[in-house]
Amino acid sequence: MKKNAIVGQSGGPTAVINASLYGVIKESMAREEIDRVYGMIHGIEGFMSGNYMELTEGLTSEEQELLKLTPSAYLGSCRYKLPDDLSSPFYPALFEKFRALNIGYFFYIGGNDSMDTVSKLSRYAEHQGSSIRFIGIPKTIDNDLIETDHTPGYGSAAKYVADTVREIVLDSSVYQQKSVTIIELMGRHAGWLTAASALARKFKGDNPLLIYLPEASFDFQQFASDVEKALAKNSSVVICISEGISDSQGKFICEYADEARVDTFGHKMLTGSGKMLENFVRDRFGVKVRSIELNVNQRCSGMLASKTDIEEAVEAGAQGVRAALRGLTGIMVAFRRLSSQPYEMECIGVDVNQVCNREKLFPLSWITEDGTDVTEEFIQYALPLIQGEPERTFSQGRPVYLYRAPKQEK
Repeated sequence: MKKNAIVGQSGGPTAVINASLYGVIKESMAREEIDRVYGMIHGIEGFMSGNYMELTEGLTSEEQELLKLTPSAYLGSCRYKLPDDLSSPFYPALFEKFRALNIGYFFYIGGNDSMDTVSKLSRYAEHQGSSIRFIGIPKTIDNDLIETDHTPGYGSAAKYVADTVREIVLDSSVYQQKSVTIIELMGRHAGWLTAASALARKFKGDNPLLIYLPEASFDFQQFASDVEKALAKNSSVVICISEGISDSQGKFICEYADEARVDTFGHKMLTGSGKMLENFVRDRFGVKVRSIELNVNQRCSGMLASKTDIEEAVEAGAQGVRAALRGLTGIMVAFRRLSSQPYEMECIGVDVNQVCNREKLFPLSWITEDGTDVTEEFIQYALPLIQGEPERTFSQGRPVYLYRAPKQEK
């Protein structure tokens, strides 16, 4: 008997998370083993409240093509942590909802915490003898999932960072007086996004002159020395920092000004590192200085999405469906790089239990000895991921995106 599939999106949105959703829908519709595909509205949390929609007949082919190029999460997202205790009544209640919809395949598109969800559900299913197959589809601009070369979402975010920093560099260079521009980028513990600012350079020695990642300890006095040397040679100095830079004791730089707040997962909400260093530079050097926080723009810019990233996100979704139909469960689709020049990668499946609740940091070997830059190895790693421009649909000079109507919810 045919089974139905259900798919959800979780965690922070990206420019290509909907491309993975597109991949799940298209591949499922092409397979006779799957009857219908349902979408969870606001992830597992929304589904538990009865919110879902039918995707196989709910979207026209034209809408599906728009979905592939629409940033953010079409189905809506959530940040909901499943109970650690698998004997919690949450699980039988959830699986009863799966039974009512004849679900045989579950796909969850997200990052680390989403892979934790896939891990718990697959382990509970195994314990209960359920035949539902649970597959994780990776997504995160932070690029911090282990067991994969990179993650869908990172290439587009890296491209946005590189292009935007290049434009800021051009803007900051128009005046002759000494100035410092500090750009704060996302990255609590992993510096992958901030490292992408190096791709903004047009030539050796170009701005950004200084790049600081969370993996290297930050020291205020050394920072002052770095800035002094940079200002001695350049009238305009652009500095890129990760929001999570910290000192040798692990204290976040933003905490020097104020105590950081905590989100629903217990993660410190880091903002203000750029402003903190802006005030430090102004007081220390008396030059014109400003700080810029790129914030959510890094993850929601569909207009700067990488074609390579979009295509790989689609493939990740499709490969998830193929893996489930082969009988696999409790896995995450991962990317294995075969070559960088020319660029070639393949999709593989990895045990989701080896992925969740772990973090892939930026390699220390890719940070220069003085801690203020990244090496050529990173450049060669990242360049293939930001390549290509997709063909887009425009109306009156603006991109056309797909929006979900509330009436589609069950």
